[in-house]
Amino acid sequence: MTITIDEALTRGGIGRFQWRLLGIFGLVWAADAMQVISVGFSAPSIAASFGLSVPQAIQYTGTLFFLGMFVGAYLFGRLADRIGRRRVLLITVAADAIFGLAAAFAPSLGALMALRFITGMAVGGTLPVDYAMMAEFLPPKNRGRWLVWLEGFWAVGTIVIALTAWLASVNGAAEAWRWIFAVAAFPALIGFWLRLWLPESPMFLVRHDRQDEVRHVMNRVLTTNGKAPLPEGSRITTASHDPASETSIFAPALRARTLGILIVWFLVSLSYYGVFIWLPGQLAGEGFGFVRGYGFLLILALAQVPGYALAAWGVENLGRRVTLMGFLLASAAGCFLFTIATSATMIAAALILMSFALLGTWGALYAFTPELYPTALRGTGMGTASAIARLGGILAPSLLGAIIAKGFGLAIGTFALLLVLAAIALAVLVRTETRDRAIG
Repeated sequence: MTITIDEALTRGGIGRFQWRLLGIFGLVWAADAMQVISVGFSAPSIAASFGLSVPQAIQYTGTLFFLGMFVGAYLFGRLADRIGRRRVLLITVAADAIFGLAAAFAPSLGALMALRFITGMAVGGTLPVDYAMMAEFLPPKNRGRWLVWLEGFWAVGTIVIALTAWLASVNGAAEAWRWIFAVAAFPALIGFWLRLWLPESPMFLVRHDRQDEVRHVMNRVLTTNGKAPLPEGSRITTASHDPASETSIFAPALRARTLGILIVWFLVSLSYYGVFIWLPGQLAGEGFGFVRGYGFLLILALAQVPGYALAAWGVENLGRRVTLMGFLLASAAGCFLFTIATSATMIAAALILMSFALLGTWGALYAFTPELYPTALRGTGMGTASAIARLGGILAPSLLGAIIAKGFGLAIGTFALLLVLAAIALAVLVRTETRDRAIG
């Protein structure tokens, strides 16, 4: 008897196995969010500790962190397609915990910069492989919604870091950045041990013709969910696909969608990091009337939660592509509203809309991208997309710093234009809809 992985996953449905998977992946996803968002929240205290300006602190530690993420995403995404998802995840989460925690005890600016670069590599490697592996354990009809739920843990990490920075400020912590980095590393310390429970991806095992192992993994999924195991002697395969498309993410069958989705990743990343790296310092300092302080940053973090909820509904009921398009345009609208705001109330509304829509955009983008590639290229595709996104993170502290120096409103207006361009690239180059489709 021959059965595809998607058929076996559909037979097993959603149950305890996937809920455990979501909890384990979600914990480290929140930790990764905390590491990324801490770039902006830690900058004022790093500047005070080492005699820098806030822009210099962002450029020194932020640029190196995102450079590390770029290297890690490109390297580990490809490595996951060669040696397996599980091995790569254990390596990256261990490095995230060890070097992330070490950064909290850095004795000098040079040591801090080096540790943040290595931590960035670990985080950059974790992000794309998490999604590739999670997607490969989900039935087609549930995949999009669950991938958005995983992305929703980003909001949890953002809220925790905002609260940590706020409490450190209220209590007058001399070097608040040490507390922020320590808190950011803690979930990864727990997540590493939990990830020892994870089996290897069944789709990776099938691709390498490890039938005994894949049957064991699939039966583990089925029995954990209270379903009968597969019949003895079953042969497990992936869904049929064009072999030519497996040669490269830039093969003719994949070239247009790859170019389109990479453009979207880059422009969304540049806009997101441009807003959320510089905004904490702006609000902690002069702010915009009553729109200031860590309390309002916490409100912005909470606004991300309904954004993810709407994205989770949209990707399953409307489709991945149309949901992503809607959130891109809503993000651009929020940025444009900021540029024409004439009162603090309008500024607050614009920032809340930006936070809501930008994180909904990320949710739809992370649900959509792994489904665009076959198993042999899924880690590579996600890793490349994530690496391109990190270019946006690298450029955000330096290139956009020059624009922000001329006016925060001008920078936000630039983001509105970039997000419209991303929507155009999606409409022109990515014509595929992946809702309810097998991803073999």
